[in-house]
Amino acid sequence: MIHTRQDLKGVRRMVVKIGSSLLTDARTAIRMDRIKEIAWQVHQLQKNGVQVCLVSSGSVSLGRVHLGWLNKTLSVHEKQAAAAVGQPWLMSAYREAFAAYDMQVAQMLLTKDDLRHRRRYLNASNTSETLFSAGVIPIVNENDTVVVEEIKFGDNDCLGALVSMAVHADLLVMMTDVDGLFDANPNQHPDAKRCSIVPALNDDIMSMAGGAGSEFGTGGMLSKLKASDIATRGGVLSAIISGQDDGALSRFMQGEDIGTLFLCGEDRQTRHQHWIADILKVVGQVHIDAGAAEALWEAGASLLPIGIQSLHGRFDKGECIEVLSDQGVVARGLSNYNAEDLGRIMGKSSQDIVNILGYMDFSSVIHRDNLVLMGKKS
Repeated sequence: MIHTRQDLKGVRRMVVKIGSSLLTDARTAIRMDRIKEIAWQVHQLQKNGVQVCLVSSGSVSLGRVHLGWLNKTLSVHEKQAAAAVGQPWLMSAYREAFAAYDMQVAQMLLTKDDLRHRRRYLNASNTSETLFSAGVIPIVNENDTVVVEEIKFGDNDCLGALVSMAVHADLLVMMTDVDGLFDANPNQHPDAKRCSIVPALNDDIMSMAGGAGSEFGTGGMLSKLKASDIATRGGVLSAIISGQDDGALSRFMQGEDIGTLFLCGEDRQTRHQHWIADILKVVGQVHIDAGAAEALWEAGASLLPIGIQSLHGRFDKGECIEVLSDQGVVARGLSNYNAEDLGRIMGKSSQDIVNILGYMDFSSVIHRDNLVLMGKKS
């Protein structure tokens, strides 16, 4: 367990998210000096036994420069086109920088949707494990050329948090153009104080966030705090440090008091619970009676069909559904039956399932191992 900065020396796998403002500018497009500096620091970490996965912004920003679209508001399709132009430039820069240390890089293009589907989530996780074993640096990018809703404020910060779960990282570091989290905007308040360690995120901490950042980046402090919340609830430490200073990442990992370190609170979830609660898309709902709600809260029980009063939505076996009672949201979980079959067995005893459906894969609708309580019992 990490409680102090000195404990960071025990980290063995980390995700480093790099903001667009560090990688691009209007004159030279790609900032090779920064990419070479990042490559050197990753090389040093790898020599010390730390496996590193990069989550990199920059493809849309680079595409803007090469297409001459700096001073225009881009439509969704233009952002997709800019990403398609910028992505090869970005990976070429990374390949060149890491080749100086005889290191291989690999591109992994992901969207949030990839991480919401169990098979694709496992594929991404397994691919990263293979790359780590081969000494290759995975470089994850948002697949901006095909997504629509994902191209929005702060998305790559969130992606970094989700990737940190998928690759089983110990730590997520977000490198940006600020020195960490401050109790006020340091550009407006010269006496603002940097927060060195945040034991747990709360409303007061979240209120310290300001608006969007630089000209090139889409993220701001709020998106980084939200990403930290996702990561730390899943048991992954999080940090915000400046990427403008040479050697900052290496110094941070050696325990130097730079940036802001976010510790994991007491309300941590397992990665499986985190995946169900925060990543999967809810595709249906069931409404349960008071007795079933009590069984979930007090007895740690699975959800049985007899307690279900109604259902909404069309879903398949294995998809995520929300469990509601008269008091609100109770839980989320993976359904053992599709909506059609569940509609036939709801309100019935588990002993009747085989007679109604002609088969019984499970006696429960949601097994306790695949159920996460979401609300608070009244």
